[in-house]
Amino acid sequence: MSNQEDQPDPTGNNDHLIKSADSQHPANLIPELCRKFWTLGWVTGTGGGASIRNDDLVYLAPSGVQKELMKPEDIYVLALSQQVDPKQRIYLRSPPAFKPSQCTPLFIAAFTKRNAGCCIHTHSQWAVLVTLLLETVQSDLFEINNIEQIKGFGKGFQKQGNLGYHDTLKIPVIENTPHEEDLTESLEEAMNKYPDTYAVLVRRHGIYVWGETVHKAKTQAERFDRPLFMEGNSADVF
Repeated sequence: MSNQEDQPDPTGNNDHLIKSADSQHPANLIPELCRKFWTLGWVTGTGGGASIRNDDLVYLAPSGVQKELMKPEDIYVLALSQQVDPKQRIYLRSPPAFKPSQCTPLFIAAFTKRNAGCCIHTHSQWAVLVTLLLETVQSDLFEINNIEQIKGFGKGFQKQGNLGYHDTLKIPVIENTPHEEDLTESLEEAMNKYPDTYAVLVRRHGIYVWGETVHKAKTQAERFDRPLFMEGNSADVF
């Protein structure tokens, strides 16, 4: 899905921004990450995506691409410093096919409000299931403690150290909207209300996870899915 107001830069396509022999270059990493996430069922049917920030440059998976088949030349690139209106995004580099992702303003929120280096959006079935379970008790917060996996999460933005076994991991839930980019305001409100969170669940949709680096974002996305799996798998849904 895309916003018709997304504006590619008219001065040139800047393909050099997505060409590198370095396997750790964002244009190479995003397709690799999405292939791994596809095997987990997180980004099937062209859903989900990922974005990596390298200083001022932001690399983004496009909309409408089969994530397991994505290539570096499919990647969008923009400069954070050039963005004035979130609904009129200016791209330094646009692929010849596909459209900009409506996830873009949510990724940008993670980069600007949390200084994240990577943000991942998945349609994890366990994330969706947990939001449905929380809906039955009219809750907009997932909480879990006394579980080993939470030790992999930091204590919060600009805080030192990780959560302990007896600490409580909290993930806020926001309501879904017909158009994904319209989630931005709710996601930013959840960030403000829960400043220590590294993720936001979207009811009946999925989850956004971010981290200071690609490694941390990927690790936290994987670690988040385990408590969500345990919660969903232990519930008497039907």
